Amino acid sequence: MLILAAATLWGISATVARIAFRDHGVPPLTMVEMRLLVACALLFPWLVWRRPKALRLPRGEWRYFLVLGLLGVAAVQGSYFYSISRLGVGPSILLQYLAPAMIVGYELARGRPPEARTMASVGAAVIGTGLLVLSPRAATFHPTWLDWTIGLSSALSFAFYISFSKRGLARHSSTTVLFYTFLIAALFWAFVTPPWRIVAAGYSRGIWGLFIFVGVGSTLIPFALFAAGLKRLRPVEAAILATFEPVVAVALAAFVLGEGLRPLQWIGGVLVIGATLLASVPAAEEVTVTAERV
Repeated sequence: MLILAAATLWGISATVARIAFRDHGVPPLTMVEMRLLVACALLFPWLVWRRPKALRLPRGEWRYFLVLGLLGVAAVQGSYFYSISRLGVGPSILLQYLAPAMIVGYELARGRPPEARTMASVGAAVIGTGLLVLSPRAATFHPTWLDWTIGLSSALSFAFYISFSKRGLARHSSTTVLFYTFLIAALFWAFVTPPWRIVAAGYSRGIWGLFIFVGVGSTLIPFALFAAGLKRLRPVEAAILATFEPVVAVALAAFVLGEGLRPLQWIGGVLVIGATLLASVPAAEEVTVTAERV
């Protein structure tokens, strides 16, 4: 339930972000930076007040947090929000949810024997992605190969974030992992877009309110929920539950933004989501059998 709640909030935030990009001209990387800064600004005083020990990190742990903050949080948020601004909500979110299949592929590379079900899921993912990418859209839709590459990279970075976060959550509290990865990612994007440029952009109060909403409702709360759920589940299982996000985001995009997918893209989306579920079922069943034996 924790991850389903997180996925719902992420799905809502995708539509909100698209409105900010399309209707108000907010650059996607500005949105990424502001959501991270807002999350850090709220989380830091709470940690100082309630859990000061969570702010203490052994020197040897900084390398782990730098890697997760840059290649996980900064990469996944930057690539995903850029993709939304260029491709729209539907294609971006469905591309990102190739991540569960990537996690399964990684586990196979580590020695898990391939099964017919896994091979079928890989085929469905490839065909579904092809239908999603190649299906025609509006005449004004002209993405470049770079746009599609960045969209696919969001899946890779999301798969990495889920798998690599699990290691840190085994050693630290979820609030420690969240705060330091948010902080590192925010500092990275602050170098790309200095905060004073954002202030000088002259955004309205409504946009600043939107920044706060996204920082709380699509960053701090859902990532905290996801981390709490990930502590109890394997990465593949967490990724399966997170696929509820496309259901929310695509439905909202269709009704609110008018970005409904064409028939072939719906088929492609179903194949992609079905592929991630199909690829992950064996892993989930294995966990259940192991638990019963114990």
